[in-house]
Amino acid sequence: MEDLPDAEIPVSDVPPRYHTGRLPNSKAGDGKPRLLLMGQRRSGKSSISSVVFHKLPPSETLYLETTTRIKKESMHSFMDFQVWDFPGHLDYFDPAFDVDNIFEEIGALIWVIDAQDEYLEAIMRLNTTILNLQHSYPDINVEVFVHKVDGLSEDYKGDTFRDIIQRVQDELSDHGYENAPVSFYQTSIYDHSIFEAFSKVIQKLIPQLPTLEALLDSLCSTCRIEKAYLFDIMSKIYIATDTSPTDIGSYEICSDYIDVVIDVSEIYGWDRPQENGEGENGHSEIVEIGNNDAESLITMERKGNNYLYLREINKYLALICLMGDDSPAEKKAIIDYNVGVFQAALKKVFPRAEGDPLLPEE
Repeated sequence: MEDLPDAEIPVSDVPPRYHTGRLPNSKAGDGKPRLLLMGQRRSGKSSISSVVFHKLPPSETLYLETTTRIKKESMHSFMDFQVWDFPGHLDYFDPAFDVDNIFEEIGALIWVIDAQDEYLEAIMRLNTTILNLQHSYPDINVEVFVHKVDGLSEDYKGDTFRDIIQRVQDELSDHGYENAPVSFYQTSIYDHSIFEAFSKVIQKLIPQLPTLEALLDSLCSTCRIEKAYLFDIMSKIYIATDTSPTDIGSYEICSDYIDVVIDVSEIYGWDRPQENGEGENGHSEIVEIGNNDAESLITMERKGNNYLYLREINKYLALICLMGDDSPAEKKAIIDYNVGVFQAALKKVFPRAEGDPLLPEE
């Protein structure tokens, strides 16, 4: 575990499919990768954004108004990014639109398809969009959310999902575009599937992901941890996990646990440390103090046959581990120490101080 700060990104011949090259949090331009939410009208784009990033209860999304213009929102967390919600009726490749301005900082194109509605036109528009973007932006990650699957039976849900995948891939192949970087997810705002899908999307925007996975694998093997997640606290998106298989059940337990932590911290927590810094025009402004130790919460409790261990790593991130009977509470001191080593390594991987580029360790 002492060697964790020196963990390196494994060498790979496959070029990474990240956004246009600017690293997250870079201060050249806005430097924020964009998540573009696109799809047909009433497919659920605004509901997804509201539930994931604004904590709107799913039952209240019924009262959201139809989006009539492009909505741009900035998210500030361990990694700053933007979410653009596009109206379903717009033709983005019309000469009246500046295509470069829309897609130049793209992190991922998220296309939402309503699984309960007729989806042939949505697939046609999706493929048209992908083919139009291939000339100027060949490395864009396209993420397809087959949405509103909660209202379908298990058999029909699987059949619909496979049919959409087949139709998209066949049409792209007919146009000579083999092995397109298109990923598919079954999602619903009424369960944890939408957060799971967004976790996979966000992970593709993190150049340090292989390093984070290596750190978590080392932590798990050293402390006999069954599964470890590194969560963004406010959005409940996990930015990394160890390389063992992930099941939705363990993710749901951890996600619900974070809700409890947030509720308790809002009542009993305290203000984060901040310090004054000099702004661009010489004015004093409040600047976050990098990754200085934030409020920590450590707990272990029995939940079925697992122990749950939560520790807040910094202002944005929390580490949650699931452990079985082979990692008893008596070893908590060793786990605390190794998590401290992991936390120190993470500070070097994610230098979040103002002006620091978010670069992977050499």
